[in-house]
Amino acid sequence: MQLKQLVNISAALAAASCALLGQQAQAGTVLDDWQFNSAILLYNETDRVSAAEGVFTARGDFGDDKFLNLGLVVDALTGASATGAVAQPYVQSFTRPSGRGSYDVAAGDTPLDDTFHDTRVQLDASWEQPLAPNWRVSGGGHVSKEYDYLSLGLNGSVARDFNQKNTTVSLGLAYSHDTISPEGGIASAFAPMLLRRDFADDDSYQAAFAATRDRADDTKDTLDVLLGLTQVINRDWLMQFNYSLSVADGYMTDPFKLVSVVNSNGVVQQNLYESRPDKRTKHSLFWQNKLHLSGTFLDASYRYMWDDWELSSHTADVKWRLPMGEQWYVEPQFRYYQQSAAEFYLPFLQQDEPIPQFASADYRIGKMSAYTLGAKFGTKLAAGNELSFRIAMYQQTPENDGVVAPGVLAGVELYEKVTAVMAQVSYSF
Repeated sequence: MQLKQLVNISAALAAASCALLGQQAQAGTVLDDWQFNSAILLYNETDRVSAAEGVFTARGDFGDDKFLNLGLVVDALTGASATGAVAQPYVQSFTRPSGRGSYDVAAGDTPLDDTFHDTRVQLDASWEQPLAPNWRVSGGGHVSKEYDYLSLGLNGSVARDFNQKNTTVSLGLAYSHDTISPEGGIASAFAPMLLRRDFADDDSYQAAFAATRDRADDTKDTLDVLLGLTQVINRDWLMQFNYSLSVADGYMTDPFKLVSVVNSNGVVQQNLYESRPDKRTKHSLFWQNKLHLSGTFLDASYRYMWDDWELSSHTADVKWRLPMGEQWYVEPQFRYYQQSAAEFYLPFLQQDEPIPQFASADYRIGKMSAYTLGAKFGTKLAAGNELSFRIAMYQQTPENDGVVAPGVLAGVELYEKVTAVMAQVSYSF
C-alpha cells in the first residue's frame, strides 16, 4: 500500500529473474530437470525509503512440455514515507496513523513519517502444459502477506500458435482479493488528524480518535484481462503487442495519507485523511521489440496506460546487450516515464472552498516524470550457470499541474524530487 511507486520492484525483479531461466541445470544431478534463479535487490531513496528484496524461482520440467513454476519473494521496507501534508515555514506536529505516538517535522521540510517499515512474503505457483496441437494452457495462484495487507490471487492463460509457430495469440485472466487492515483502523473520509495536546487527558483523546475511525479493515477485488499477439518477423526480430484491462472494486484509499487544508495565506488549518473512489478501470497498450543486431541484442518497448481516474502515462524502455569477449556482456538501460495527474489529485485544499467528494495529495498520482539510467553486467560460468550485476539510478520529478500556491506555500517545496539508487545481483543455475 505504501510503495506502489517503487517502480514495481517485485514485478521488475521477477521479470529479470525469468529472463535468466533459459540456462540448463548441470547434468548428472538429481535436479537435472529443474532450473533455478536467485536475485537480491537493494533500493535506497535519498532520506526516504530503503528496501531489500530477495527472489528465488524454480522451473521443473516434467516431460511432454509440462512445467511447474514456483516462486518466493521476501522484501523489507524501512525509512520515511511522504504523508501528503504540505511543508510549512514552521515546525509541524503529526499523530501517527495508529493514533499512538507523534512526531515533529522541521520548518520547510516535506512531512515524512519516519517510522515506516514493513516486511512482505509472497509465494507463487503455476502449471503449464499443452492442451492440443498448437494450444497451450497455464494456471496458478499467489499469496502475499505483509503486516497490514493480505493478497490472494488466481490466474490462467491459453495460447494458440499459428503460421508454423511464428504467430502466437494468447488470452490471460487473473483475479485477486486483497484485505487491508491498517494499524489503528480505517479513518472515515476526510476525518481530521487529531493531536493529543489538544485534549485534556488521554481518555478524551482516545474517544475522539475512535470516532474518526470507520472500520477495522476493508477489501478490494481486481480482475485483469490480457490479450497478446507475438510475431516472429524474421530470424533476428521478435515483436509482441498486448492489450490489458484491469477492473478494481473496493477500498483504494491509502489509509496513511493526508491532505492539508490551508487558509488564504497558505497556513495549514488542519490535516485530513484522504479519500479516493472505490472503483477504477485501467487500460494499457504495450509494444515490445527484440532484435539481434550484429551480435548484439536490443530490447525496446513502449506502454501507454489510461484509466477512468483521468490518469494516463507513457513508458519507454530500451535495453541493449553488448558482448564483452566470450564470457561477459554489458546491458545499458534507459527508461522514461511520464504521467498526468488523477482528476482528484490536489496538493492541498483551500479553507474557503467546499471539500470535494474525493481528494488526495499523494504525489504518486500527481503529474510527474521519471527516468531510470543503469547497466547490467553478466557472465557465463561453468555448466551454463550465469551471474549478473545491475546498478541503476532512478529520479522522479513531481510537477505542478497549474495550481497557484498561496501565501507561505510559495516559499516552500511542494513538489520535491525523489532520487534512488538500485543494486541487484542475480545467479541462475
